[in-house]
Amino acid sequence: MAQPPDISDTFVREVDENLRRDRVRDFFKENGTWLVVGVILFLAACGGIIWYQQHRVERAEGHVEQLAQIYKDISTGNTSAVPKQLDDLSKSSSKSVRASAMFTRAALAIQQNDQKTAISTYKSIADDSSFPDAYRNAALIRQTALEFDQLQPQDIITRLQPLTKAGDPWFGSAGEMTALALVKQGKNAEAGQLFAAIAKDKTVPASIRNRAIQISGTLGVDSSAALPLAQ
Repeated sequence: MAQPPDISDTFVREVDENLRRDRVRDFFKENGTWLVVGVILFLAACGGIIWYQQHRVERAEGHVEQLAQIYKDISTGNTSAVPKQLDDLSKSSSKSVRASAMFTRAALAIQQNDQKTAISTYKSIADDSSFPDAYRNAALIRQTALEFDQLQPQDIITRLQPLTKAGDPWFGSAGEMTALALVKQGKNAEAGQLFAAIAKDKTVPASIRNRAIQISGTLGVDSSAALPLAQ
């Protein structure tokens, strides 16, 4: 009886490899155009991203130079074009440039007795969640100080409550305005205790602590233990 031919492992592997090569070749023949287009689009996208990032860096550098020139113009009193320039820079893609432009715009508005613009600018900073808390809290304090006489006491207390805590960087300013709002509400005992807490907090600026000692005394709270303070 005839024996079946011997099919070696090597022969099987060669056939398998040839089949795979044929499949790959057919795949590229059928889809080659789309693959080339895909590669081109991928490279174009990568190039676009790199260009955009570089463009943003260059724009930010240009904006910093503009800010430097603006500060120079302000120092020499040449401010006629400054508000418009600062408004433009407040739209910068750089957070630091945008914040610097907005704080400067608000300060310039105060200098020009334009409290409405200053308040709205500080409010925009405080409400912008893309800014670090340090910027937002500073703006909130300044906004509240400008609006203090226009606000209801409870609105002041509620707004500043997150910052009216011993050890907070803004405890002195936030606590002082909150205590004054409590006085407006007739809550002198609470106000006196808050002034006393401010007086005892050595992280609070000396000028605010000195005022706190004096006012707490008039409200019947002895803060003399916080003395002496540098005048």
